[in-house]
Amino acid sequence: MCFFCFRGFTRRNLLGLATLAALPGCDDGLPVNLVSEATVRKLGLETWSRMRAQIPASTDASRQQLLGRVADRLLTAAGENADAWDIVLFARPDINAFALPGKRIGVFEGLFRVAVSPDQLAAVIGHEIGHVQANHAQERMNVAVAKDLGLKAIAAALNLTELRYANQIAAIMGAGVELGLLLPYSRRQELEADRLGLVSMARAEFDPGAAITLWRRMDQMVPRTGPTFLATHPAPAQRIAALEDMLKRIDRPPP
Repeated sequence: MCFFCFRGFTRRNLLGLATLAALPGCDDGLPVNLVSEATVRKLGLETWSRMRAQIPASTDASRQQLLGRVADRLLTAAGENADAWDIVLFARPDINAFALPGKRIGVFEGLFRVAVSPDQLAAVIGHEIGHVQANHAQERMNVAVAKDLGLKAIAAALNLTELRYANQIAAIMGAGVELGLLLPYSRRQELEADRLGLVSMARAEFDPGAAITLWRRMDQMVPRTGPTFLATHPAPAQRIAALEDMLKRIDRPPP
């Protein structure tokens, strides 16, 4: 993110943004895009490259093939070109999966301890595809940047010279954007990704009801602390209730 995105902002604009960012309940739907889609994609791909360099890919060929088949079906059903996506199984025991801007999805081997069927795996992958399609990372980065501006920098920045102001904002933008890649999604974003995932599952002829089974298994098997799927997702009971409501409006494949 470059400082020149802020050249049109007046002091009143910045103070208004600071006030907005500090208000409770303003995590979604910010009226300005502080972080461009191109910047988000670039950061996502850079983060992905670092992860690929630091974490070995799994050598479990059967699971890699299963992951590829499930992902290809879901992406096709979601109207995506599967060849444009990179979905990797990482050799880590964590029960986790994640999506990054730039159409990148990572799955850790430990997830297969919970997702024990192709349908349950599809529930996870469909959810992550939904996050990417809905540009949720960009939304979260905008929130992170706005809050950094509002809570840490605006008051000081308004009294700085233009050069010092530019340097400070540039530093804050960098920190905020990096934080945005790691922030948990909002409840609205999680439910939207769930809905998109269920629709893709149904279109790909997976059983969307497997998402309920998956989250019940998550609730039983996965701790809510540390680098796990539940650490960055809502409580399973709340999610299951929402999923059950969504399933009433989604056509399922025949048994």
